[in-house]
Amino acid sequence: MSEPQATLAPSADLEIKDARIIFEPIWDDLEAEYGREHLRFPKEIILLGGAPGSGKGTNTAFISKTRGLTCEPIVMSSLLDTPAMKAVKDAGGMIGDREVLTALLHELLKPEYRDGVILDGFPRTTVQVVCLKMLYEKMTQLWRDHYGSPLAGHFRQPVVQILVLFVDERESIARQLKRGREARAHNEEVRRTQHGILLEKRATDFDEHLAGRRYRVFKEQTWDALLSLKDVFHYHLINAQGSLAEVEQNILRELEYQSSLELDPLTYNRLRLLPVASEIIIHARQELVKRLDGYELNAPELFQRVVNFIEDSLLPVIRLHAISGHANLNSEDPLLQEPAALGMLIDIFSERGYHAVVDVHHIEIPERVDLASGIIHCRVKRIHRIAIRFKGSEIRRG
Repeated sequence: MSEPQATLAPSADLEIKDARIIFEPIWDDLEAEYGREHLRFPKEIILLGGAPGSGKGTNTAFISKTRGLTCEPIVMSSLLDTPAMKAVKDAGGMIGDREVLTALLHELLKPEYRDGVILDGFPRTTVQVVCLKMLYEKMTQLWRDHYGSPLAGHFRQPVVQILVLFVDERESIARQLKRGREARAHNEEVRRTQHGILLEKRATDFDEHLAGRRYRVFKEQTWDALLSLKDVFHYHLINAQGSLAEVEQNILRELEYQSSLELDPLTYNRLRLLPVASEIIIHARQELVKRLDGYELNAPELFQRVVNFIEDSLLPVIRLHAISGHANLNSEDPLLQEPAALGMLIDIFSERGYHAVVDVHHIEIPERVDLASGIIHCRVKRIHRIAIRFKGSEIRRG
């Protein structure tokens, strides 16, 4: 596929600022070049923003892992660093919104981004913000048009999330200057030993005034552009002031799986009546207490028999497995044929800190053979298999 051509943008006064005039010809060209059935964009696009020193580079790999993304992020500054784009900049021009959008849309169509991708450095202008909304509308329409068709698997409901790593100006400046000191020390060591790769040095990493200016430019441009999308897409503001471990926990909390966001609406509607585990367990302790007290009040004799059975028949075996924390037991005791007794047994173990699972197996035992017909008559033997798990003993090995 040929590289999208960049042209020298006219002066800022002459550059087209109407998003629709910019977007629609680019989209028409995509349809003509690829064919509408091949305009397969990522299922999920994460717009990653952050002030200088907020840790975008540091945390990108963790964000990808959290979302299960295996592709490299799309970094707009690198995407626009092609020979064609460099020629524009070398001629004293600026990369216009049309060139940025053309390059990005071609990149997003690459197969490696199908399941999702992190996009760093877009949008940065008001025009790009509007174009992003138009792209989302087009992606949504493609999903609707192909729904239920043989190509539906290639056109899933799109999800756009905005993830902004936030640090205040003071922290941003401190981190930029620290990066500068580390880069200078690293490069001095590389020159001394003739081993390693020199790191790029930014002027802003060595001047407090320039570092502060860079932060303020971010707040005035990229921050405002992303913030304007807050009511359109899912917006996550991550506190990135703390340690790396703290920031990772903040990211995990924000990006945890949300079925209502990620599943197709029809899929979600089919599943939503089934309770999620968190709803079941939220009152589990109170319900356990209520059931145990109910056993004592309403069926004390059976309750005592179950306690005696556990104490006499099960605990001696469980104690033998105190190191492993896992015991499997088989029982044919008639007591367990009473449904209420099984519930009591499981609840008693739960209250005592064990995890108990009971499975019933039916085994046919031959008893007699009808010599006339050759039919073998069997009796059914019911065996209750009880699995008990608990925290085992820690044995120091010297």
